This record gives sequence, C-alpha cells and structure tokens, in this order.
Amino acid sequence: MKLPLYAQEGRKLYNSTARKSVLAGLKYLSSAQKENGTFGDGTYQDSTAIISLAGLSWLASGSVPGRGPFGSVLTRCVDYVVGQSDSSGLIASDAEQNKRPMYGHGFATLFLSQVYGMTRNPLVRTVLEKAVGLTLATQNSDGGWRYQPEKSDADISVTVCQAVALRGAVKSGFRVPPGTVTQCKSYLSKCQNPDGGFMYTHQGGESAFPRTGAALVGLFNCGVYDGEVIERGLAFLDENWPEESEYSSSPHYFYGIYYASHAYWQAGGERWSRWYMSVRDLLMGRQEADGNWRDEHVCNEYSTAMACLSLQMPNNHLPILRR
Repeated sequence: MKLPLYAQEGRKLYNSTARKSVLAGLKYLSSAQKENGTFGDGTYQDSTAIISLAGLSWLASGSVPGRGPFGSVLTRCVDYVVGQSDSSGLIASDAEQNKRPMYGHGFATLFLSQVYGMTRNPLVRTVLEKAVGLTLATQNSDGGWRYQPEKSDADISVTVCQAVALRGAVKSGFRVPPGTVTQCKSYLSKCQNPDGGFMYTHQGGESAFPRTGAALVGLFNCGVYDGEVIERGLAFLDENWPEESEYSSSPHYFYGIYYASHAYWQAGGERWSRWYMSVRDLLMGRQEADGNWRDEHVCNEYSTAMACLSLQMPNNHLPILRR
C-alpha cells in the first residue's frame, strides 16, 4: 500500500544519520535500565512518567514487549508501570504520590494505551480501564486537570497530558464521553493569549513556546485540526523557536522540543519539514558519545527519551501519531 505524501516526506527527512543517532539513544536507555524497569538512583529513578516516556521511545522504533531489539526492556517497563496502579486506578510510584502524580499517571496511561493497541494484552487492558476511569472522574468543572487526582483547579500542562492519554485510549478501543472532550477543548482554548501563544492557566499569564506546542497537541488530540485557534498557535510557534542557548539553560527545553515536534507533525506540510530538519540537526549535534542527551534539570533518561521520540515522529509506529 502506498504511503500518504506526508509519511513519504517524513521517511526522507528521517535519514540514515538520524536513525543511527536514535539507535544510539535507545541503546543508552536500554543500558541505563535496571532489572525492575527503573532508571538510575536519582530523584526520578522510579518516575512512571520517565519510564513510560522511555517505553514510548522504544515502541516508536518498532519493538513491542517481548519482540524486537528492545522487546525485553519494554517488558520490564510494562511490568513496572502496571505494578504502580492502585485500587483507584492512579498509576504512580510511592515517591510520586506525594508530588504531582497526575503527570506520571498521564504518561503511563498513554504508554499503556499504545502497548494495548499493539498487543491486546488483557492485564494491560484491566489496568488501563481503571486508569482511564480515574482520569474521567477527576476532570474539573472548567474541563482541565491539575497535579492531584481530584476535581480542583487545572493547568495546561497536566490537561494536555490527560487529553493525549485519553486519545490514545480511544485509538486503542476505549470509549471517552464526548462531553469530556468538549470541556477539554474549551479549557485549552481559553488559555490562548491574543499573541496566539498559550498561558499556563486561564487565569492569565505570559505565552511560552513549550506550553503552546503542548496546547496545540492537546487540541489536535481533542479533534481540533484547523481554525483560528490552531493557526494563531502555529504562527506563535513559527515566530518563537527556542534559541540554541536554551539547550542547557531552560528546564523545559526537551518538553518544548517534543511537543512542538508532535504539533508540527500533526500540522504537516512545509511547516513540519522546516521544523524537523532544524531540530534533527540540532539534536544530533548535541548528542553525547554514549548516546544520551544531557539534561541537568531532570535527568538524562528523560531528555534522551524526549529526543528519540521527537526524531522518530516520521516512523509513525505509535497509534497516537497516526493521522
């Protein structure tokens, strides 16, 4: 079957040099993983968010749990993430329970939705059903989510995390009520500033590149593919690409690269090609000799997973990325 035009173009841009760079990054993550599926010994060693992002980056390469070059490390990821689900459906490690567990829960739910979509594992389905149920039950009256699994306030970052996770679940056969999606679209749209960028909450605040990329991804995953909100958001991204100096100075650099790559991929066309060529070459030039991308603000496993996911967008292996 002939690939659509955007996928053909993406395959050309994801060239052999980029593939080698990604493979080195994926091998770094594999070597850094412990037998129980966690990473390292720092603050984020048992973060379900980072473990799930690493799992997504291996899935994006074409491996699945138990099969492919990264099948065994994916199996460890799945086992660990499934093991962090509690009776309420929340997926978070003990350390995350006392911090901002809905971040980890969102990325873990997305990861499991992609695993289930590829494997139809019944145990994953059971955990995923509970996780989706908790997300649906904790959406607040404005249509968003916040750090804790409760109906309180909301912010754009956690809301996007849940929106993408829910879309991942839908693509894997789960049902999400239309009202949930409508409310989420409303919340995200209200966070847009007059300059086209997005603020952190709809109470007010400045626009920023990372959260604008994230907001667009959230809207795309809520079924909003065009219109004034999308065009103004994309225009803001076009005009505010991160400076290379932000690589080491910004705590949100890899977050912004990942979400902008996802947003441009969904938008397609010349915007996507221009962005991908730029970020591809920038990331390959910053990769360390052992395959990792360094991040002093979170951890190297996080930044490496985000870089590998960004570079692999044209692979189109993840159900959540297929248009």
